[in-house]
Amino acid sequence: MAGTSMVADSSSWSTALIKISPYTFSAIGIAIAIGVSVLGAAWGIYITGSSLIGAAIKAPRITSKNLISVIFCEAVAIYGVIVAIILQTKLESVPSAQIYAPESLRAGYAIFASGIIVGFANLVCGLCVGIIGSSCALSDAQNSSLFVKILVIEIFGSALGLFGVIVGIIMSAQATWPAKSV
Repeated sequence: MAGTSMVADSSSWSTALIKISPYTFSAIGIAIAIGVSVLGAAWGIYITGSSLIGAAIKAPRITSKNLISVIFCEAVAIYGVIVAIILQTKLESVPSAQIYAPESLRAGYAIFASGIIVGFANLVCGLCVGIIGSSCALSDAQNSSLFVKILVIEIFGSALGLFGVIVGIIMSAQATWPAKSV
């Protein structure tokens, strides 16, 4: 009976997660931070750009003024690049004997979680800014006095990405690798 318990324990998810290198978790977190942020920016640019081009047929004057919405979407990708660089600098070399030490695992998980938070916060931010930018272009084509009012809302939508960046930086501060033995 004791042997059955051992087999069940050795094939559990917790065992699998402990056996994966913390460097793998870190690399996946960094990739998610930049990749999903760029996806959010691209999606926002797609939404804003298509509405901007369509609305510019009726009112060509809105084209240059509403490019600010595309710039806000592009800032989302830049947030992901900045955090990926910050997370990359958190990686340190650890002796192979300490690679699965609790401190190493915590550092890998912290970088992984930070990357996920930043990536998905920026995905949602890109969608939010894209949708608001789309409505800004369409409403500006109808009534030019609405541009500044909707632009303020777009700035608040862009703050969602900054919140994700701030939380990601705070979480990555927990990534401390074991000290090398001299």
